[in-house]
Amino acid sequence: MNKRTLFILSVALCCVAALMPARPAEAQRGNRQTITATMVGIGGRRAGVTLPFRLVINNYTSPAEVSTLTSAMQGGEDDLLRALDRLDAGRISIGNNVGVTANAVIPTQLAEGGTKLTVLYRRAVNIFELRYGTRSSDYRFGYAEVFLDQRGRGEGTLIPAARVRLRDGNTWEVEDFGVFPARLMGVRSSGNVPAR
Repeated sequence: MNKRTLFILSVALCCVAALMPARPAEAQRGNRQTITATMVGIGGRRAGVTLPFRLVINNYTSPAEVSTLTSAMQGGEDDLLRALDRLDAGRISIGNNVGVTANAVIPTQLAEGGTKLTVLYRRAVNIFELRYGTRSSDYRFGYAEVFLDQRGRGEGTLIPAARVRLRDGNTWEVEDFGVFPARLMGVRSSGNVPAR
């Protein structure tokens, strides 16, 4: 590669970097919540399989955004996917990969003093599923529930392939593609989520 090519490449990279949106100041200072756990498969092909689980939360989903998602469910899963794609609450990864966008992270305060986090995201449907039209390709969402106590420890469940629909006008109904949801064991939380 000659000097001219290197210069053009470096100028192109500088232009791309200048056009990228700046991250919020809170995220730049590392003000985010990270949840780690071990995912344990309970049934089906992944019975007994353990994988690392990581959820990085940059911000919680607001009540207005939750209302938008609930309204979108009335139009079906395609409308829900469109509404979900406009949200970005963080990143979720299962196994040793970069993961996908955690579109919605909804906190709920529990009566006993802890917090329940409901996570909804568009899962990555792989090429095999699309090419052969497998039944799992109809399960386009991922869903998790994480229960944290006041010390930031707890447990949870994960549905890596799910269908989501609205029931009775305001209740989210989640259908698991697998036999049983995976368990999230040894859940630990660190850091804080930036205030909206």
